Amino acid sequence: MLKSLMVAKAKEELEQEMEEKEEQKAKYLEEKSPPLQASSMSLAELQTLCEELHTKIDTVDEERYDIEAKVMHNNREIKDLNIKVLDLRGKFKRPSLRRVRVSADAILRSLLGSKHKVSLDLRANLKSVKKEDTEKEKTVEVSDWRKNVEAMSGMEGRKKMFDAAKGQNQ
Repeated sequence: MLKSLMVAKAKEELEQEMEEKEEQKAKYLEEKSPPLQASSMSLAELQTLCEELHTKIDTVDEERYDIEAKVMHNNREIKDLNIKVLDLRGKFKRPSLRRVRVSADAILRSLLGSKHKVSLDLRANLKSVKKEDTEKEKTVEVSDWRKNVEAMSGMEGRKKMFDAAKGQNQ
């Protein structure tokens, strides 16, 4: 019942709005176009009046056509942009992020500002490894394998390897 009352009220308001628009249109036309008295005019005056009215009608038609063309163009653009927006919503991909190398000092400067001069040298805190020791170990381990092939073959060679490994551990 409430819904039907709301519909009836809306219908009445719509009818009132239509009547008001018609009244406004009639008032506007009365103001802009005064009534013509063609009976007191001569034939030449009527022809000039008709020519003036036709030129005014032509200019108004041209303006109307231009405005309609602009409206159609803008509507087309709006539809295209709406389609693009919908496409972007569905197809948005995150861009691949690039690695940026920033030193620890630069990070501290950006966090603390340029007033604080704190240097953080992480490499100074690292242990140093002597390259000479690793090179010696590699040279000892690498030898000519062809010399030891016959000596290490068979059970005697395996026994020698076992004894050598046992001696190094003790």
